[in-house]
Amino acid sequence: MALPAPAGAVGGKDMGKINAGDTAWVLTAGALVLMMTPALAFFYGGMVRRKNLLSTLNLSFITIALISIQWILIGYTLAFGRNIGGFIGNLHYIGLTGVGAGPALAYAPTIPHLGYVFYQMMFAVITPALITGAFVERVKFKTFLVFTVIWATIVYDPVAHWVWGVGGFLRQMGALDFAGGTVVHVTAGFAALAFAMVIGARKGYKKTPMEPSTIPYTVLGAGLLWFGWFGFNGGSALAANGLAVHAVVTTNTAAAAAALVWMFLSWRDNKPSVLGIVTGAVVGLVAITPAAGFVEPWAAIIIGGVAATISYFAIQIRQKTNLDESLDVFACHGLGGTTGAILTGLFATTAVNKAGSNGLFYGNPKQLGIQIAAVAIVAAFTFVVTFALAKVLDMTMGLRVSSNAEEVGLDLSEHGEQATAA
Repeated sequence: MALPAPAGAVGGKDMGKINAGDTAWVLTAGALVLMMTPALAFFYGGMVRRKNLLSTLNLSFITIALISIQWILIGYTLAFGRNIGGFIGNLHYIGLTGVGAGPALAYAPTIPHLGYVFYQMMFAVITPALITGAFVERVKFKTFLVFTVIWATIVYDPVAHWVWGVGGFLRQMGALDFAGGTVVHVTAGFAALAFAMVIGARKGYKKTPMEPSTIPYTVLGAGLLWFGWFGFNGGSALAANGLAVHAVVTTNTAAAAAALVWMFLSWRDNKPSVLGIVTGAVVGLVAITPAAGFVEPWAAIIIGGVAATISYFAIQIRQKTNLDESLDVFACHGLGGTTGAILTGLFATTAVNKAGSNGLFYGNPKQLGIQIAAVAIVAAFTFVVTFALAKVLDMTMGLRVSSNAEEVGLDLSEHGEQATAA
């Protein structure tokens, strides 16, 4: 989220006074971010085999329901409750006790506190949904439900507090993350890597064809993600102001640059893959997320292009290994988010956002070190905790379905339905 503005005003308006324009924009942006989770379902669903299409769609959709309740009951207060030692929020807001229509003075003083809760909820929802791309086509649905609720509580909520919460130790350190490059994408990417290592490869991996069933679904999902990302990044200004406009422009710019770079890279290797082009656009969106409200539009071109290049070759390297991180969440989100967060330390400028900091190229080399340290801390914490959680669940509930169930497909074996008639 955007850092609080200097005392006195947000976008030229009095602090502590609800502004109708800001409220309308943040509610709209929150709805756009909510749309991104079903968009993600289509993005992922098009890349799996037909027998697992419904199952893959559902992993994202049910996450909306799960985390919406978790966020109300305990998630919000752990992430944004009163600070405990820089690491977690207290239980002051448990069940949203005391949260109402008054302003969220510490975070968004011109919108209702409940509106801020709603907007932040959508980030909490999409983050565990992103992880699902690592274990599609083999995960046990019951275990997934338990994993998602626990992971959100012990990984996402603390990290959100570290980076965005008042008193969070990474925020105090000066880490910049405008809209979730570290909080959302680094956590999702490194969690995906850890989970994939524990659950193992799909049956027949590298032996039988596993071609995408419906690439048009993936293209549709990518287009809706691009659209929704304007709420993801633009809404993170938490006001209808110039910073929101700036974030929307840098977001579009990075996505466009990354799509073009991915196209040329795939063209060089073979033919310009449609699946590759839309994947590149998503990587650009991921990479600009931490930087959107801190860098100039020209810098967004570099951020998108560099991230696309890194993710492209990371996927090629992964494909040469036996690691079945099925939809390359780590390469696209983990490395894309890492790239964007680190490059923020180069290109950030207070000319864009006075509440931010200058980066290395604007005379402040310390910011680059802070960004690298923040990413390293979040990545290490996420990987270790997720790996341990997945191991425990594997020993107690089992992570994956039986061999026969996997052969039949999760649509039938887990849900008793088929996406299309045989």
